This record gives sequence, C-alpha cells and structure tokens, in this order.
Amino acid sequence: MTVAKSTYLVLDCAEPAELAEFYAALLGAEVRLGIDSDFVEVVGHDGVHLAMRRDHGYAPPSWPRPENSQQAHLRVLVERGDMDEAEREAVGLGAMPVETKHSPGRQDERVYSDPAGHSFTLALKPTLR
Repeated sequence: MTVAKSTYLVLDCAEPAELAEFYAALLGAEVRLGIDSDFVEVVGHDGVHLAMRRDHGYAPPSWPRPENSQQAHLRVLVERGDMDEAEREAVGLGAMPVETKHSPGRQDERVYSDPAGHSFTLALKPTLR
C-alpha cells in the first residue's frame, strides 16, 4: 500500500512572503503561512501548490546565460486569447520578460523571471481533440 503524500514545488528566495504574494496574485491562489515566517505556501483551487523558503544566502538564478542551464521553471497555462492579458498581469505584478533564443515572434509561449529571479513560462493550454 502506498502512503498518501502531498507535493510542493519549493522556491528558495530571500523574502518568502513577498514572493508568495506575487504567485498568489498571478495564479489566483491564497497564501498560507507555514510553521514560521521562513516557509510560506501558495495554494489554489486548480491544484496549485507552491512553497517559498527563506535562504539567507540566496542568489537569483542566472539563466539564460550560456554557461548556465535552466534547472527548473514553472509553466503557467492560459486559454487561447488570454495570453496578452496574462502577460500584462504578470508584468504588472513585477515579472520581467526574459529574452531567449526562442523568444522572437513566438506568441504561444513567453518566458519571464519572477521578482526573486526564478523563471516561469506563460503558455497556451493545449487544445483537446
């Protein structure tokens, strides 16, 4: 028998409450404080389950510099026709567009960094056939 488990994607950062507020606003989720101020959760109705953990020596990721690989990123799916509005929301909340070799001209996927420097992608939801 398998023991029941829950999973989070945990993002290290200098200010977990601030980063949690960013993702909660971006994803329409809520912020839940952990056992202390160094661990904050973001939980949403559509299966969103993130956590932010304070790292006192945090340094932002440096991707897409050529010498560094992208280790992980969030993929945020939006409906066709909502991409421009989703981009306005993300940038209005503090996201920064990231220029990659695939950026020019592609409208079905756009890459950003969050206020702590983690990358995430806005992408079109796949259409079901």
